[in-house]
Amino acid sequence: MAPEGDLRFRSKLEEPEAGIPWTQALLKNARKHPLGTFGAAIVIVMVFMAVFADVITVHDPLLNSFEHMLTPPGDAFFLGTDQFGRDVLTRIIYGARTALYVGLTAAFFGSVIGLVLGVASAYFGGLFDLLLQRVMDVFMAFPLIIMALAIVSTLGAGTHNVIIAITIPFIPQCARVVRSNALSIREIPYVDAARALGFSHTRIVLRHMVPNVMAPFLIMASTFVGHAILLEASLSYLGLGVQEPQPAWGLMLQGGAEEYAESATWMAIWPGVAISLAVFGFNLFGDALRDILDPKLRTR
Repeated sequence: MAPEGDLRFRSKLEEPEAGIPWTQALLKNARKHPLGTFGAAIVIVMVFMAVFADVITVHDPLLNSFEHMLTPPGDAFFLGTDQFGRDVLTRIIYGARTALYVGLTAAFFGSVIGLVLGVASAYFGGLFDLLLQRVMDVFMAFPLIIMALAIVSTLGAGTHNVIIAITIPFIPQCARVVRSNALSIREIPYVDAARALGFSHTRIVLRHMVPNVMAPFLIMASTFVGHAILLEASLSYLGLGVQEPQPAWGLMLQGGAEEYAESATWMAIWPGVAISLAVFGFNLFGDALRDILDPKLRTR
């Protein structure tokens, strides 16, 4: 049986929302967080582009057409073509698929591994906590992009190696945030009561600690996606990420930013706009999610 204080806390949170349809609650949060709604709209459009890229495009993103090389934006090619005659708009739409695949995969594994390590470190404490946190300190001593560059330089270029290179730096960041929240939860009386009743460590962690750190975990995971998209674009721009001919925004930016910066500006402008909007959208969505899930920031 849960302690009385725990029951009072739960009922206080649940009573104001009782009987409110989820659609009404969604509209209420949308009006309260307009920037977060704008960010969510960008994310939804990006997901739509990635899922239905085959349907909404008419050109092949991989097919070279030398008779249409460096065609300016117009009726046939809305955003122009690149140095190989490939439609820029089509490659941007397919690039959303690459960006989401890398971003979501890296953010998921980095966040989940960080969640496991953070909760375990806080719950068991002692020497295990001390050693694990020193390892986290070593990883966090390096800037995110530097560590990603070092890892992908060791593993080699390619989509899956990029995912590994982005995932590893995310783990200590998520582990630290989760651990700080789990430490306070470990001292709450109902955790001591669960131990006194003889519950296993697995049950205590999964039933009492993990659910109570989900709010910061979800916030970290959502912002990690934007960071992962930016890191993937950076690595691809440097030639260490996704390789040709796979459509990727950073790779498109590399091809248009140097040699054709003056003669075909559209080759660099539109991939840069796509990267900026994607990162902007996920960051706005993460900020709104923080405001909604964090009780300290929640207003009545």
